[in-house]
Amino acid sequence: MMNGLRFTKVLLLVGSVLGSVTHAAGFQGSVLDEAGEPIVGAMVTARFSTPFQERTVFTNDQGGFELTGLPESTDHLIRVRRIGWHDVRSGGHMTAADELTPLDFTMVRHTDPALVAAQLPANHWYELLLNKLESEHDREQFVRQCTFCHQQGNPATRLQRDPEEWSKILALMARMGAGLDEDLRERVPELFNTAYDPATAVPALTEGWQDPDFAPPPSENVRQAVVDEFQLGGRSSMQHDMIVHPSGDIYSVDMTTDTLFRLDPGVPGGSREWFSIPREDVPLGGVMGLAALPSNSEMHVGPHSLQADSKGAIWITLATGNRLAKFDPSDDSFTIEPLPGGIYPHTLRIDDRDRVWYTIAGSNHVGMYDPDSGQHETIRVPARSFGEAVMLRMIPAFIWLSQYIDLSGALGAGGGEGVGPVPYGIDIAPNGDIWFSQLNAHRIGRIDPETFEVAMIDTPFTAPRRMRFDSKGNLWIPGFSSNLISKFNPETLEFQSYTMPTEPLGTETPYSLNVDRRTDTVWICGTNSDTLISFDTASEVFTIYPLPTQVTYTRDIDFDSEGRVWTSNSNVPAWQIETGIPRVLRLSPRGTPTSEVSGGQ
Repeated sequence: MMNGLRFTKVLLLVGSVLGSVTHAAGFQGSVLDEAGEPIVGAMVTARFSTPFQERTVFTNDQGGFELTGLPESTDHLIRVRRIGWHDVRSGGHMTAADELTPLDFTMVRHTDPALVAAQLPANHWYELLLNKLESEHDREQFVRQCTFCHQQGNPATRLQRDPEEWSKILALMARMGAGLDEDLRERVPELFNTAYDPATAVPALTEGWQDPDFAPPPSENVRQAVVDEFQLGGRSSMQHDMIVHPSGDIYSVDMTTDTLFRLDPGVPGGSREWFSIPREDVPLGGVMGLAALPSNSEMHVGPHSLQADSKGAIWITLATGNRLAKFDPSDDSFTIEPLPGGIYPHTLRIDDRDRVWYTIAGSNHVGMYDPDSGQHETIRVPARSFGEAVMLRMIPAFIWLSQYIDLSGALGAGGGEGVGPVPYGIDIAPNGDIWFSQLNAHRIGRIDPETFEVAMIDTPFTAPRRMRFDSKGNLWIPGFSSNLISKFNPETLEFQSYTMPTEPLGTETPYSLNVDRRTDTVWICGTNSDTLISFDTASEVFTIYPLPTQVTYTRDIDFDSEGRVWTSNSNVPAWQIETGIPRVLRLSPRGTPTSEVSGGQ
């Protein structure tokens, strides 16, 4: 163990933004078409600062907008976006103190349907491929495995490739744990190349594209929302998970550069600091010897998930380092805790005794670490069969052999179940019980926090992923490959499921959700559709909030003290994201924030 190891923090300057934020500073105007008619639901975005922050609002029924809360006297870059129209980009706009600067835009309709198709979120393209899969088994495993770490249907994934390229891609997927069964794997190249052929895809996607009802604007209440995006990291980064710290700071782990970021959203443009996480003697690619790293990756320990304990310290799973890290914000120091067993610590949560509970995805375990006593527990999750149990115990040997032999075919075998059951999400019930999900096994499990006994329950849907409890003790679970969320009652063991409403229906891949316990509103990642989605548990109504950046692969969700929703854009690789740079995002459902500084709930 290394205690109190200090690393120098680096402060990123916030460019030319020196003044304070005044909510009256900003822009006010309208967005009209060439005939002078209002364009409803257009997204108007102002970018400022270096590294950048972007703030986005929606136009109202009259095409009007107010983009407020911006820094004064800043050279703003404005972008206006609406599906069906050419983007408007305009730079050099200045704001003045205590007033809104007039700013009007005229948008020009597209005449080329291919350009309209390119504006559609990835899930629209994805439907073309899913429609070619006749077997429900093939469809389920394809959704679960081929959207594992990135959107399926974004511009980088819908390229037509030759067989050699496809072979490399599928081998890379298998090494990263996303394996298809042999039959589907052989058919994938033709499926992709035919589904995404522009000659057939564009007409299918843009049928009726000149009609007013094509790509309708969001609802009136959604158009009250404000979206802020903060650049974090660079093209080699992967901002995996983020949290809102009780101090109001935002912390995010950059998995591919072994970095912890701290963002202060109370500073105009957001001040950023970063801290290198100790790598000790862990080699490039980590203890698993991953040979599938992107060429620009610097990942040794692979920080993945993070949470703050009752004292404000931040605990982090180091997935490829097989360690936990503790970061103390009071002196910016790290403590590294090696783990006694298991492979690939994944998602963590902290109980009311400050014990750290975490899933261990690679070897089918759940771990517990008690910092006060130094106690470690590595809890083996029951296998579904004797063969699976043997396979899981052989994983260390497979990892060692994979450094010398291409085992991608073996790793991809097993009916699309990948390399194992994959313990994934985890949360702590109000009564202290520990609940976790198994992504590939389609099960959830309960652990007694005192005896460590495990009980497993099959889910009536596929691919439970990252789940959370509400204030009443119900467990809310996203079905990643089943296009739904489900409410599970731990007392009655009953499930009640709700189908995601994202259009086209059946194309959403809800990676994660969280519950704002002040209202018990469930917030879900629209991981394949560039959205965040709320579910009112009282009225059982979904609300979809479009996000302004294309290729927004959202991960975990958190809330600040004002009820604003935070998440990260974590597509892998990051260069697929529009601008090629990851961000953390804040959605203010009720409009312009009244305060830039906020603490956690």
